[in-house]
Amino acid sequence: DGPQRKKRKSEVAEVDRQLDVLAIGTAVGSILLYSTVKGELQSKLDGGHDNRVNCVRWHQDNCCLYSCSEDKHIVEWNTQTCKVKCKWKGDNSSVTSLCISPDGKMLLSAGRTIKLWDLETKEVYRHFTGHATSVSSLIFTTVKPMNENKPFDGITGLYFLSGAIHDRLLSVWYIRSDRKEKNAVMSFTVTDEPTFIDLTVSEVKEEPVKLAVVCRDGQLHLFEHILNGYCKKPLTSNCTIQIATPGSDGDSTPKPVPILAAAFCTDKQSLLLVYGNTLQPIIEKVSLNTTEPHVCLIRDIQKVLSLKTDVALTKVKTPVVNSDTKVLVPGIPGHSTAVKIPSSGKENKKNKRKPGETEESIEERLGALDIDVSKLKSPGGLPQTDSFAVLLVQGLESNDAEILNRVLNTRKESVIKNTVARMPIHAVIPLLHELTKRLQGNPYSASLMVRWLKSVFTLHASYLSTLPDLIPQLGMLYQLMESRVKTLQKLSRLHGRLFILVTQVAASETVQDATEVNQTAKLVYEDESSEEEGSDDEMIADKDSDENWDEDEEKEEQSDEQHMTVEKEINGDSDLEPENESEEE
Repeated sequence: DGPQRKKRKSEVAEVDRQLDVLAIGTAVGSILLYSTVKGELQSKLDGGHDNRVNCVRWHQDNCCLYSCSEDKHIVEWNTQTCKVKCKWKGDNSSVTSLCISPDGKMLLSAGRTIKLWDLETKEVYRHFTGHATSVSSLIFTTVKPMNENKPFDGITGLYFLSGAIHDRLLSVWYIRSDRKEKNAVMSFTVTDEPTFIDLTVSEVKEEPVKLAVVCRDGQLHLFEHILNGYCKKPLTSNCTIQIATPGSDGDSTPKPVPILAAAFCTDKQSLLLVYGNTLQPIIEKVSLNTTEPHVCLIRDIQKVLSLKTDVALTKVKTPVVNSDTKVLVPGIPGHSTAVKIPSSGKENKKNKRKPGETEESIEERLGALDIDVSKLKSPGGLPQTDSFAVLLVQGLESNDAEILNRVLNTRKESVIKNTVARMPIHAVIPLLHELTKRLQGNPYSASLMVRWLKSVFTLHASYLSTLPDLIPQLGMLYQLMESRVKTLQKLSRLHGRLFILVTQVAASETVQDATEVNQTAKLVYEDESSEEEGSDDEMIADKDSDENWDEDEEKEEQSDEQHMTVEKEINGDSDLEPENESEEE
């Protein structure tokens, strides 16, 4: 800014204290003031918002700060006292963006509709239509009105720009003296949702506004336009800038590099580009050349962005194991330290402990000597669990089907668990790919592979959850499981029906096979007296029904006679002779 007079220490400290403060809005509603020079938290503003802070804006007066939140309110803060100066409701829904006018007397706020507030009275000065979604950016594009004939009141005649989430149009609004026009006067169209906007403010009537818009797809669009009233058709970009890799080093296809942000330099002719990875961004100064509509910058950033962990993983070596040896891998289960096997006796003598290494305990040494040679040398014996893990890694690296079949066809749950626990981390994904391949085979092998899958997901879940590309890596496995689970319900229904049929058929066969019992009686005894008794009873009953007795005495006599005849019949003293018995019947 040119030579200045020397300031007193108190003045310098005051200016530094005001200029090096960074305001950070939090999700809980408080605002943190962070000193970038001291590298520590200076103060905390509490009590203004009770929900997430969406935007904070410093006023030209350094002690004043404005914030808006999801709680629908706008708060004016005094940063010296760390207290709320004023709080008012900004919208019926959440307020997402703020912008202070060039003269510091007006404030733009936006949720979906845009409002212009008078900061003295805290009343709405103008309404604007806004966007269909939440507004993410508000910025003034002019400092002075284009019509210089009329007196300037600090706000009338100015233009400002707004962008919203999921909206590919940036709208330009004009602040009029009357309240009639509420719609945008022009718009700029981009390829995707804008994530970062920077512009050069137009100070003279003939000077065009230069606009740099970074989109979510990683492209940068440059616009250059003189703001001179209404324009119906959306304006397209003068120049689109992309960055890509050269596509060398064995990979012939260039890959796009996303642009994260862009800002104009003070000369307005060059641009600062921020691109690459958000963890390791690269900042580069580029001179503007808007004569070409499309510019693709070739930058080799693969070496810069390669993570150190990838290099470390490639250094893991798998030990070569002889058939008569047993490898003991030290450490916790899953530890992947490579153990070198001594090839000659001379090397054993030189096995001295290096400085810094811990000496093995006697228990560990005795455990190392405990080798079950008989099991290893037996013709049909399986290898031990610790050698299983080594064999599995060797089979996966060499893609040897014989070794993989030998290891993966084991049925013991304990062996599978120990093998998965002892295998190195870098072999987990190759093992999952191999299991997925084998799951597509016959059902017998699939039932074996499921046991391995269960152990892998149980023991290595924490490692798998850290992989960023886990879903595409396991895509085939997801599809296989879904397709098999879909048929489970139908198969269970079919199983139920077949079970009913089989049980019915079995039941009918048992009935047919059973021997028939002869129901006819072997001996029948007929008693003559019982037949006579039955015939006499029938006769007495007929007489009772045919004749009506009027007097009670006669009825009693008759009943006595009946009893007498029954007794006689029982005793065998029947009046009827055997010849007349049939006639009476």
